[in-house]
Order: sequence, then C-alpha cells, then structure tokens
Amino acid sequence: MAPALSAHHPDERALTMSVKQHFRRLLWPAILTLFSLGLVLFPSRLAGVLGDDETLSLAVTALAYFAAAWFASRIAAFVLDQTAARRRPYPRLLKDMVAALLFLIAFVATVSLFMGQGAFGALAGSGLVLALLGFAIRNVVADTLSGVALGVEGPFRIGDWVDIDGLARGKVIEIGWRTTRLLTIDRTYMILPNSQIARQRITNYSAPKPQYRAQVKITLDHSMPIGRASDVMLAALKAAKLIQQDPAPDVRVLSYEEGGITYALRFWISRFDRDADCRDEIFTVVDEALRRAGTVAPYRRIEVIPRAIPDDA
Repeated sequence: MAPALSAHHPDERALTMSVKQHFRRLLWPAILTLFSLGLVLFPSRLAGVLGDDETLSLAVTALAYFAAAWFASRIAAFVLDQTAARRRPYPRLLKDMVAALLFLIAFVATVSLFMGQGAFGALAGSGLVLALLGFAIRNVVADTLSGVALGVEGPFRIGDWVDIDGLARGKVIEIGWRTTRLLTIDRTYMILPNSQIARQRITNYSAPKPQYRAQVKITLDHSMPIGRASDVMLAALKAAKLIQQDPAPDVRVLSYEEGGITYALRFWISRFDRDADCRDEIFTVVDEALRRAGTVAPYRRIEVIPRAIPDDA
C-alpha cells in the first residue's frame, strides 16, 4: 500500500507566516506612511524643506496614498494569516486581490490629484484603458477573472482534496491569478487554467470535514436471498481495517432486476487519499466472504430452444 500523502505541504506552510515575520514586514510601510502623512498634515514644514513647488507637494500627497495602500495591504495579510492559523489557510490569491484593490484605489486617487478632475472621471478613464487591454488579452483576462471569482467564492482552499469534473482529482497546492495547481494521487502536478475550473462541477472532499461517506456497487445473482447477502457483506465490511467503523458501514439494495440484485455498500473514509486503498480492501474482503457463502455473480443466460424438424424433411 502506498504511503498516505502528508496532510500539509511545504507550499501551505509558506503561506502562513509567524507574527514576528509580519511585524518585520510592517516596519518599513509604517515608517513610510507616518513620514508621508506627517509632511501632508504639516504643509508648513514641507514648504520649509521643498519650497512652494506645487508639483512636489502633489508628489508627496501621492506618496502618502501609495504608502497607506502598502501599509494596509500588509495589515490585511496579517489578519488573513492569523485567521488561517485557526482554520484552513486562505489562498494567496485573496491576499493579492486585497493588495491590488488598495493600490488601484491609490492609483485612481493619484491620477485624480494630478489631472485635477473628480475621482469618477479618473476611474472611467482608467476603466476604458483596461477594457481595451482586456480585449487584446481576453483569454488571460478570462483566467484572471475566474481566479478572482474562485478566490471570492472559495469553493476550495489550499490543502483541500477536490474532484474537478472531467479535468482532474487531487490536492490543491496553489491558487494563482491565472492557474490552479493540483497534486494528484500519483504525485504529479497538474496545472489548470482558472477559466476551465470555473465552468466545471467541483466536488470538495475536504469540506466541511475531511471525513466523508463513499460507496461501491455489487450485483449478485438471485440465488442468494437479500437478507443473507446483506448479512454476509455487512460482516465483511465490519472486518475491514482501513475504513471507519464509527459511523458504522451499511448495505442497501439499489435495484432488483432480471440481471441480478444490485447492492450499495456504504462506508466512511477518514480522508480522500485513502479512497483507492479502502475500495480495494472492500472488494477483496467482500469477494472472499461471498465465495465462502457460495454465491456467484450474475451472468448472461442464453436459452437454446431447439427448432422442430418436420417429419417429411
């Protein structure tokens, strides 16, 4: 049996920094913000140092905007990491989105300041430029916007085991602006564009809890009564070592047809990377139990009807 994948990955641990590291990252943004705000709030001292040049005064104000955005983005990263320490880690994309939004606000405010027009006009002008640029690189924009949507909605987080219908199954290692990286059960990386992921059905096996119920289907011949077959298979399930016994496994009848009786063997798995091993064990122990009980799997029955031959032939 292959060793279980680690519950944490180095990329995950790198996302969450210690409090000391965060305070070091906050030092220079805080100093720059306090310095620039001091110059803006006390214009007389600024005039004494730089003179009455209006352009330099506007430049200092713009510096205060960007310094405040830098400082606020570091505070937001600190808050998200402290929240993630008590839960699953947030994707790096969310921190990037917050920082990008704050710097965009600072940029719009700076353009408005230098152009001497309202913030709405500056935002409209920058939006037009972004629209033209987005048409030229629409595929990149589609992936990026899909990444933003995935970051906001949060259908999965770093470390979750997911099944992206028709694309891949694996553990989420990184959620970027354009792509999401998965580590498959075969220990290979799969990098998927976010726009493809956003169009698919996503099954998250790690939320709300890593434990989940799985099932396998087995079709048996009519020769064994349902009660006897259920008892035999349930006893085999209770003897399995890899699945959870609390909650207890059970057996249900799915269909009763001419080709046989189909049963669903339902059981709980502690985490997704054990899924293949658990299914292998279930089929093995159930097959042994059914063979000891003398039952057989259904098979195609062909009835040969001899053709009557006329006497005068």
